[in-house]
Amino acid sequence: MKEVHEYKDRSVLIHGKFKSEKWDFQDHITAPITTSVSFRLRTAERGSEGFQQFANPALDRATTHPIYIYERLDDPCQGLLEETLAFAEKGETAISFATGMAAISAVLGIHVQAGDHIVVNRTIYGCTFSLIVHWLTRFGVTHTFVDLARPEQLHEAIRPETRVVYFETPCNPTLELVDIRGVVAEVAVANQGRSEEDRIVTIVDNTFATPFCQRPLTMGVNYVVHSLTKNLGGFGTSMGGVVIGPRTRETDLLLFRKDFGGSLAPTKAWDILNYGVPTLALRLERQQQLARRVAEFLDLHPKVKLVRYPGLDSFPQSELAREQMRDIDGNFAPGSLLWFEMAGNAETSYGRAVRLINRVAERALSITLAVSLGNVRTLIEHPSSMTHSALPPEEQEKAGIAPGGIRLSLGIEDVSDILRDLEDALSHA
Repeated sequence: MKEVHEYKDRSVLIHGKFKSEKWDFQDHITAPITTSVSFRLRTAERGSEGFQQFANPALDRATTHPIYIYERLDDPCQGLLEETLAFAEKGETAISFATGMAAISAVLGIHVQAGDHIVVNRTIYGCTFSLIVHWLTRFGVTHTFVDLARPEQLHEAIRPETRVVYFETPCNPTLELVDIRGVVAEVAVANQGRSEEDRIVTIVDNTFATPFCQRPLTMGVNYVVHSLTKNLGGFGTSMGGVVIGPRTRETDLLLFRKDFGGSLAPTKAWDILNYGVPTLALRLERQQQLARRVAEFLDLHPKVKLVRYPGLDSFPQSELAREQMRDIDGNFAPGSLLWFEMAGNAETSYGRAVRLINRVAERALSITLAVSLGNVRTLIEHPSSMTHSALPPEEQEKAGIAPGGIRLSLGIEDVSDILRDLEDALSHA
């Protein structure tokens, strides 16, 4: 039998491994959905063995056939999805969660405690901002927001008690990039002379790029997190999250998931495993084509002040984008999202953004006013008042989230329809 590495990633994302210890079925091409909360244990000894096996660092989950006990601990659908996601990101292990925020909470939760410090890029998702500012501070974890595009700010922000450097790239919603290798190099310098328990870890939210467009673990990052609700799910029907990283912290992530109750439902894991991940490459290839066409159209429109899309030649970080945003075949992969700001001063720009979005909501078929992203449907939203409203106005300004800024996530509709709906909305903005 051939080895998995002899096949292209596209094929493995569809079929998975030839043989998986997570596969607990006979003759099925597609894994059946697990609907049982509890599993028959057959004997008391088997039950005891199952509890001893769970989250046991002495056992390799990739080669040990699991004894399934209870859905919150593990189930076949979740395990198969985790194997595929670890492969997609080229990581040692993946632990899935009920939502992306549950995954972020877990990976931060296993690395910080009262008295510790986190360095965070200034432009991040609104709920991540809220988690760090409103909740982790209540538990005695401090933070510093920096502009990671300026390496000197990271150097100045790191303290003896710093344990995590956290960022997104591309950033939500402005599409600014962070130099992944540059951050990894700076953290490596800071870690010199630190004990193992005091070392700083790097965590990247790779939701915007997906493992199709970018794989931060191959650039030296310690952990990647995803909202599976977005591109990896792809259809806007299932919520989920995942942490992918070293096997050495697998036990901690499993125990955190068990104790905080953030397990991914097997029905949702099944959807993502069978519909989302296998179609990821197909969807992204088309969405990127549409995104470039739309970005070029907006870039020339008189009512649009600026457009940020990594695939545009005018993108300020074009060189960095071409260096680190590469698809599974090594081609430039700028993703499916773009950010644009309406022309005029802050008040005028804001008014135009609201009118444009309202016109889309009222008249457009090919563009939907809705939060989320990475969907087969093209979605538009106003981050300042929606997804990033948790950030106070002064923090939005520091993060580059302009009041007239709009986030557009391209789906797979006909591009002529998208352009026509945008032209109509812009004429009324």
